[in-house]
Amino acid sequence: QVQLVESGGGLVQAGGSLRLSCAASGRTGSVYTMSWFRQAAGKEREFVAAITWSGGSTDYAESSLKGRFTIARDKTNNTMYLQMHGLKPEDTAVYYCAAMLGGSKYYTSASYVYWGQGTQVTVSS
Repeated sequence: QVQLVESGGGLVQAGGSLRLSCAASGRTGSVYTMSWFRQAAGKEREFVAAITWSGGSTDYAESSLKGRFTIARDKTNNTMYLQMHGLKPEDTAVYYCAAMLGGSKYYTSASYVYWGQGTQVTVSS
């Protein structure tokens, strides 16, 4: 089992920044890929960014996110981060971290076995 706990969400004005953290515990040695997803009210959960736990390779959902969001991980502290700059009201959502034991279809939520409880990010205009 892998346990994931997110933190760092909150209310921020448009153009502001936040850094989300995801602390992993348990059998973290079995994790291959970790990702951030988000779910806005009334919408489906969507992929934001992924990182391979060992090598640190990254991918992002779309170019606009890649320019504003940065995913990273600290293997020493078993923590994954999502640094967000230039936040927009449309970034408002509950942000979830997720972990999978493989690397295929990492952009699909159904591929993930382990999920955190989510942290709310609200961006005011």
